Amino acid sequence: MSRIILILALAGAVYLLLRPTRAIPRNAGSSGRPEVPPPAEDMVRCVHCGVHLPMSEAIMARGQYYCSDAHRLAHRFPPSDGNAG
Repeated sequence: MSRIILILALAGAVYLLLRPTRAIPRNAGSSGRPEVPPPAEDMVRCVHCGVHLPMSEAIMARGQYYCSDAHRLAHRFPPSDGNAG
């Protein structure tokens, strides 16, 4: 009976020594630290077409946001409808 207890104690000690001391998160980088997602960014609306895009990708002109330079120009110089009179 004492042999069984001794074997169980040795098996428990081996288990405790071989298991990792701390679990590394799955999304950890090479440094072992969890990767932090980039902060949320403000979204703006294109004045011309209404599409929403991140502020860092928008073009700002005269205090208004545009999704592209073409929309900035189209909003500034709207196409004429041919009915000028």
